[in-house]
Amino acid sequence: MAGSGTLDSQGMEDINGVRDDVDGDGADGLLNVDPFEGLKDEAAPGESDGGTGTAPVRADVVERLKSAITDNSEQTSLVPYDPLQRYLNEISRYKLLTREEEIELGRRVQEDDDPDAAFLLAASNLRLVVKIAMEFQRTWMQNLMDLIQEGNIGLMQAVQKFDPYKNVKFSYYAAFWIKAYILKFIMDNWRLVKVGTTQGQRKLFFKLKKEKQKLIDEGFFPETKLLSDRLGVSEQEIRDMGQRLDSWDLSLDEPMKDDSDTERGAFFSSDEESVESRVARKELESLIRQKVGEFKKQLNERELDIFEKRVFTDTPETLQEIGDKYVISRERVRQLEKNIVKKMKAFLEKEIPDFESYYYLQDETDA
Repeated sequence: MAGSGTLDSQGMEDINGVRDDVDGDGADGLLNVDPFEGLKDEAAPGESDGGTGTAPVRADVVERLKSAITDNSEQTSLVPYDPLQRYLNEISRYKLLTREEEIELGRRVQEDDDPDAAFLLAASNLRLVVKIAMEFQRTWMQNLMDLIQEGNIGLMQAVQKFDPYKNVKFSYYAAFWIKAYILKFIMDNWRLVKVGTTQGQRKLFFKLKKEKQKLIDEGFFPETKLLSDRLGVSEQEIRDMGQRLDSWDLSLDEPMKDDSDTERGAFFSSDEESVESRVARKELESLIRQKVGEFKKQLNERELDIFEKRVFTDTPETLQEIGDKYVISRERVRQLEKNIVKKMKAFLEKEIPDFESYYYLQDETDA
């Protein structure tokens, strides 16, 4: 999202893709959640945003908004134990702004960094956050106050980035920021394992089920290829998202049965080497290195030189170089090398009982 007061193309597509696909169904069963809790974790003034394009939220404005809404709430709330009703009652005290007031406050925020103007611009649009959060409630189907909390973060970003000279109403501009933050929250918290990480998956997350029902209403069977053509994504993405939406997360550490200690993960095959195999291999390699050291003590000076420069090295010398050193032919060097390897193998097979099986296993792996 650019700092000029506009959303980037991807952010616009994410929001436009769902803005007409969700509707609200109330806010039952709410918990007592602070709608400004998410703002506490935003970057402090002057801190880097890490290249995300979001401006740091002013801590003083956040605290002032929170204080203004919660002051005397016990005395003024219509229903003392309903956090949503209490919140709605408190934010209704702030009147809506006219177009001229929005422009003036936006100018003061951008040019003068006026915290009072930022407070008024945000407080007067808190009801907009609630309205948009209600639109996403049917998709989220959990605590509405979570969505309001995320929407408030988006509203504060809109206040920081609103350009009063763009001839765009603040409520229209802020709606995109609010929806973007709510949408990201839903996508990140829908499941323990994220269901949408690419642009196509984000689109499918909200549209797949609706498109299936639309095809059924039109008399068509919702086949994968037809859904792929309608939604503009690959058939594999349709299948993957269908499986994600129709199933639930399972823990690989969970026992298969209540009376069993066998975990689900134990039934999954893996191409990786097991921990036991790695430990056994390391121990055998350490033993081989030890025995090779003992074997070298049995070699004469010339054999030891050939062993270290031809057999037991990553950069072996040529047969000709060693032959010139000892005034022997290349063929004689090759014969000596072969004889040394044969003697070493016999020595290791004698000293290490299971060396032969390891030797052939390594040959197959290298092949």
